[in-house]
Order: sequence, then C-alpha cells, then structure tokens
Amino acid sequence: MAAELNSNEEQGDADDIGVLCEALLKLETADEARRFLRDLATPGELQALAERWRVARLLDEGEKSYREISAETGVSTTTVTRVARFLTQEDHQGYRLLLDRMETKR
Repeated sequence: MAAELNSNEEQGDADDIGVLCEALLKLETADEARRFLRDLATPGELQALAERWRVARLLDEGEKSYREISAETGVSTTTVTRVARFLTQEDHQGYRLLLDRMETKR
C-alpha cells in the first residue's frame, strides 16, 4: 500500500511538472517569463535558479576552475560540481540544450 501511495504521489508530481512545463511554453517574452517566475518562486528560489544558470554558462565557457566559478558567483563548489555533472553527464541535457540554442541565436 505504501508503495502504491508513493507511486501515485510520483505520478501526481510528474503530472504537475508536465502542466508547469506546458505553462512555461506559453510565455512569449523575457518580461513575461520574469513576471511568471517572480510569482511562482520565492526570491531565494529564483536567485538559486539564476545562480545555477550562471554557473552553467561559466562552465560552458571553459575558462575558469570550479573554485574560481564558486568565488565569482558565491555558490558552493558542491553546487558548481552538481551543475557540471548535469551539464556533461546526466541524460536530461537541459542545460546543454539551452546553452546551444542561445549560442545559435547570437
């Protein structure tokens, strides 16, 4: 029974994430995205997301060490390492997808 509840909770979480993703796709401008994110996330959560994105961009540039990125951004080396892992090793490749798309638009 506990496994069933956990499975149902995970399905609900997946459904909620899917609906959120669909909502994000409706945003048309950076201003709309900023407004939605400010409503959706606390200032601290939004700052953490922005910091991770900055770390991903710095890692992608490949010019700085993890410690230099940590010092520049104020995030822990653990966070830098985690972002690096998701950037290079994990299957999702969400960071890579957006970094490549942003590079293409320049």
